[in-house]
Amino acid sequence: MQGSANLNLMIKAARRAGKSLVKDFREVENLQVSSKGPGDFVSKADREAERLIKEDLMGARPTYGWLGEETGETAGQDPTRRWIVDPLDGTTNFLHGMPHWAISIALEHKGEIVSAVVYDPAKDEMFWAEKGAGAWLNDNRRLRVSGRRSMTEAVFAAGVPFGAKKTLPAMLADLARLMPACAGVRRWGAASLDLAYVAAGRFDGYWERELQPWDIAAGLLLVKEAGGMVGPLREGDDILSKGALLCANDPLFEGFSKIIRNA
Repeated sequence: MQGSANLNLMIKAARRAGKSLVKDFREVENLQVSSKGPGDFVSKADREAERLIKEDLMGARPTYGWLGEETGETAGQDPTRRWIVDPLDGTTNFLHGMPHWAISIALEHKGEIVSAVVYDPAKDEMFWAEKGAGAWLNDNRRLRVSGRRSMTEAVFAAGVPFGAKKTLPAMLADLARLMPACAGVRRWGAASLDLAYVAAGRFDGYWERELQPWDIAAGLLLVKEAGGMVGPLREGDDILSKGALLCANDPLFEGFSKIIRNA
């Protein structure tokens, strides 16, 4: 694996936190869990993983800014660089004993994501990318988005709102339009892995609303570096600040985006 010093630091931090999470995942029934709202949980394991990642990243780069799901935002002495971290994406899966969750780490430079890591400890899959250097899985597998050209053959990932989310009607309308035109839709509950799977060609596209920067920052670079196309749900919006996006390979993007944006 060849990458910048920052990327290697990110990978090392993800692996360290991953070991801690895997240990807790094996004892998931004994975790001390508090509720942040319907379907949105935070666990002792989540907080510990973020502590480990922050210790590694900020210890090595103390002047960088920080944005983490659990610890919030801290401005850095260097205003041009910021870590964006989700220590446990797919917390609900984790707490229900389902092995589909990930650590997401991105490095932002001058408002642009330049390095990305999405690590799935349960499957030991390390997705990583750097701007201009492609997207990769583990040590040496180059990632490419799928080559499918027909919507009828395509499988899409989505984030279906939980609880009393106000975006549920829009998502149900999306599904009503998309399902007759494609081969299927999957809702797996971890946005970072949905994006990584698009980059790997496992999904042909993905869309979701009401996301946070730490959910998608790393995955966006993975898709772009794997040759995919990414856009906001509402044309002209900023994806990270609005948290609503869609992505697909080039042949499918136009048709897919027309269906989803026709809300």
